[in-house]
Amino acid sequence: MNLFSSASSLAHMIRDRKISPVEVVTEYTAHIDRKNPEINAYVWRNDDQALEQARAAEQKVLSGDTTQPFLGVPVPVKNLSDVAGQPNDQCSLAMDDTPRTETDPAVQRLIDGGFTLQGRTNSPEFGPLTVSQNRKYGATANPWNLQRTAGGSSGGAAAAVASGMAPVAHASDGGGSIRVPSSCCGLVGLKPSRGRIPQGVAGWEHSTTEGAITRTIEDAAGLLDVMSGPDLTAWYSAPEPAELYMYSYLRDPGSLRIGLMLSPPTGLPVDDACLEATHAAAGVLRSFGHTVVDATPRLYSPQSIEDFQIIVSAWTGANDVADESLLDTYIRERVQQGRSYDATQYAAASARIQLETRDILPQWGQDFDVLLTPTMATTVPDLTVVYDEANTASLAERTTELRMISFTSFVNMSGQPAISLPVHQDAEGLPVGVQLVGGAFREDVLLQLGRQLEQHFQWQHTLASLQTGIQA
Repeated sequence: MNLFSSASSLAHMIRDRKISPVEVVTEYTAHIDRKNPEINAYVWRNDDQALEQARAAEQKVLSGDTTQPFLGVPVPVKNLSDVAGQPNDQCSLAMDDTPRTETDPAVQRLIDGGFTLQGRTNSPEFGPLTVSQNRKYGATANPWNLQRTAGGSSGGAAAAVASGMAPVAHASDGGGSIRVPSSCCGLVGLKPSRGRIPQGVAGWEHSTTEGAITRTIEDAAGLLDVMSGPDLTAWYSAPEPAELYMYSYLRDPGSLRIGLMLSPPTGLPVDDACLEATHAAAGVLRSFGHTVVDATPRLYSPQSIEDFQIIVSAWTGANDVADESLLDTYIRERVQQGRSYDATQYAAASARIQLETRDILPQWGQDFDVLLTPTMATTVPDLTVVYDEANTASLAERTTELRMISFTSFVNMSGQPAISLPVHQDAEGLPVGVQLVGGAFREDVLLQLGRQLEQHFQWQHTLASLQTGIQA
């Protein structure tokens, strides 16, 4: 087997009895032993339990029960989500590691799809930062260059996949936390629509979503099928797609109008490599028959952007922390800030974002079908610069972090689907991603366009070649 095989191909080989789930888990465990000390993607391991799960999967294969689409394929869980029997300290010294008694709905969907849960990956404390670094576990390095960050908040997930320690990884996104690390690590990062994947609690006023980081569009489609679907116990669910994404992603999207947005809503500068990546993607999309036009869409007002910060801070302040001195400085400040808001401020913030969203969403389908942007306004930052800025500067002065989410956070506010695709490398050979933002609930269109770009750029082969040649 190849450590850089897609989850879909591993699943096929397991079903065809060309490899066994035990062999797969054993190979990834050995590679984690080799690579994790320098990358720090995994912060908790369950090697014995993963092997037990693999043996159970092997027995299913031998008995002819191969109905689960990803039977025997390993996947790590981001260390912000609950799994029964596993700790979830949310990467914080202030949280204990008592095993949880319930499993979050999105993770349960992975289990139901046949995945073997193998380890937990690093994140910033409680999640609200664009790099995966914290006082408890330290920083997750980028497998392409260990002196650079893997991004966040799903940086541990991205680093695990990019280094060959996992074929795919569970992730989540509240302002760019799937797309940012995918861009940093040269991967595919699909942020699903609001309500597409079930959550126990829809955080940040329903702006957060669960998802996955993958190498291929096929895996992105397959995991979306496994993780999504109606949840009758949730406040609401996204409408069901007309067909499974594993089928719809293969369809021709036709000739679409692609809006090209190169200036971020924050007004911050954009690095040349990020612009080059976006122009390269635009050129390929034109070659597939799409019309690419400059776009300056109406997005959220400065007041609504401040409102979103109120919501994020309020949710951070809701964490039950016995000893706040154990928190990172920026988290402690955000907790205190969040507790200073009253219910009236929170309600007004939520209402204003909802009302402005009603004016924003109709642009998709009227002015353009899909929006194309850089994923980040900056190339991959140095390993600790964002974390250091967060702990020493005010929120307004944290420019590196803001440049990382300049193009991504509005999509969480609006609830739209978006995907980051690794189409370029900068002068230092580091990955640069572009983002496609779809209309409400149109993940199928994003996957179809992603497949066209994947056919041209062949990023999955570039990643495997670079990593096996340099880092393995």
